[in-house]
Amino acid sequence: MAAEPQNPAAEPTPAEENFRGALFMSLSMFGFVTNDATTKWISDDLTLFQIVFLRGLFTILLIGGFAYWRGALSYRPDRRDARILALRLFGEVGGTFCFLSALFNMPLANASAILQSMPLAVTLGAALFLGERVGWRRYSAIFIGFLGVMIIVRPGMEGFNVYALWAVAAVVFVTIRDLSTRCLSRGVPSLFVTLTTAIGVTVLSGICLPFGEWKPVESDHFLFLGGAACLVFVGYLFGIMAMRHGEIAFVAPFRYTILVWAIGLGFLVFGDIPDLWTIVGSSIVIGMGIYTFYRERVRASRLSALAARRP
Repeated sequence: MAAEPQNPAAEPTPAEENFRGALFMSLSMFGFVTNDATTKWISDDLTLFQIVFLRGLFTILLIGGFAYWRGALSYRPDRRDARILALRLFGEVGGTFCFLSALFNMPLANASAILQSMPLAVTLGAALFLGERVGWRRYSAIFIGFLGVMIIVRPGMEGFNVYALWAVAAVVFVTIRDLSTRCLSRGVPSLFVTLTTAIGVTVLSGICLPFGEWKPVESDHFLFLGGAACLVFVGYLFGIMAMRHGEIAFVAPFRYTILVWAIGLGFLVFGDIPDLWTIVGSSIVIGMGIYTFYRERVRASRLSALAARRP
């Protein structure tokens, strides 16, 4: 009797791939926001430069080991990419210090909500500086999204926190970082970019250490900072995995689950409860961000259809 042929493993359906991508993106956001909460927790015991420097050492060990395993350490960029990497480092350093300065002095959910306007800022920056086409619908979404940020910040009104402006500045720096990343050659390994950025931020924070107060570092601080570095690595890892599963238009909006995690951790760990204006402003930012992702997907589909019709 002939043996029955073995069926190959079934390929995942598009719905399953979308679910995996959404799950990975949600886990990535959990990693990032838990890192923020961990860092904020020890901000009363250590200075900003201490935290960035010591956390950076752990991050370099983690990413460096993974980069060595993947063979990314032997890569050498050309002059063009080296200049872009320097500009990217400028954005990363500014974004890191501005966001942490805001995070240490305002509720976790508020700082995270302001940072979620970054996709809108990147879309605007790509139109202004990279020549990408942006229609009136997306320009309108960007404008309304920035109004949402102003509702969260509430300049000149009761409840205004001046450190919210540091979070807005962080958005500007992170936009510079992301636009620079778009300009890198495709052959530049992502791990190499991540590792060189981590080294740059750590070295610069180390240079600043002598100009500030050095507070005693205890064993539990190393435990928290090592955990924070692991959480950053988890955020990056699952973020990469998310972009490799499912449709980007479906997966990308799940980046806004970071606000759900931020509100939950802010309440459980720090006892923070967002006020009505923060919730309203956050909802506007999220809504406009999701709409922008949708319009980008529509434009990509139209370009693909036009390309297919060409002889």
